[in-house]
Amino acid sequence: MTNVMSRLFPASGAMLCLLSVAGAAYAQSTGQGTWTPKAALDMARNEVVAVGLNGKVYVLGGNSIEKYDYTVNEEYDPAIGKWRARAPLPSGANHMGATALNGKIYAVGGFTASGHKGATANLYEYDPGADSWRTLAPLPLERGSIAVTALGGKVHALGGRNDKEMTALHDVYDPATNTWSTAAPMSRGRDHMVAQAIDGKIHVIGGRWGASSDKTNMHEIYDPASDGWTIGPPMPTARSGGTGIVFQGMILVVGGEGAEGGKTFNENEAFDAKTNKWVTLAPMPTGRHAFGLAVAGSSVYLVAGSTGPGGSAITPNVIAFTLQ
Repeated sequence: MTNVMSRLFPASGAMLCLLSVAGAAYAQSTGQGTWTPKAALDMARNEVVAVGLNGKVYVLGGNSIEKYDYTVNEEYDPAIGKWRARAPLPSGANHMGATALNGKIYAVGGFTASGHKGATANLYEYDPGADSWRTLAPLPLERGSIAVTALGGKVHALGGRNDKEMTALHDVYDPATNTWSTAAPMSRGRDHMVAQAIDGKIHVIGGRWGASSDKTNMHEIYDPASDGWTIGPPMPTARSGGTGIVFQGMILVVGGEGAEGGKTFNENEAFDAKTNKWVTLAPMPTGRHAFGLAVAGSSVYLVAGSTGPGGSAITPNVIAFTLQ
């Protein structure tokens, strides 16, 4: 991306600050971009995962106060502004990782009980054309709050925790052979972080070493050519439980928890791999974590999650971010 700073921060500096009313855009004065409310889910869910594919948004799994292993799979079509139910997961979980690759969605790991317990090693493949799931080779070690991304035709599963320990693991799944292999691990075990691939490398950002208050702004970069890691510029705001996405040539990291005073983060910060710098974009109208984040068309869709720390204030609400 060229001239990113001039595009994000025009010389006029003029930005509108609008009241957040139903159907109106949320404009922010501290960064470029606009948040707009969209059709909510039928049911509030927390610790979901979302994937954008073929111009639509898919939201999988999650938990509520009553249930910790939803199998729900819902599809949002921006063209009509509506959600519809699709084939449910073979088994449910919260804190899954997921990514799109070769026209399919891969859902990895997750927890089936409260308190980050009941970790699974499940790997499922969803074909949106057939609206069907396949069960594939499981993770070598079960874990949830795992970060997952696709690079070089393979699925990379990083970090996460099982019922006993935090891990620095880096497992790589090859759809061509339905097998897992091991790649160089992260420097230290962590979970609740972001992993996104851009320009041929994987960036693992933020997360936590243990409790939600033990958050980090660490930014590690994996190069598959050398099977090695380097340290990138730290994220401006240390946080865990946020979600990331590649959007307009940058890695956006949105929201999170671990803020002092029991608040959630509304920060929206973006890393430009070409300039090797972070920029601040328009924050969410309200802090949130444990949501799904996916790109469809010219927008990023932020789905469900919690506006309070942990599992408090679970919401079905959906908002979309655009950057002109």
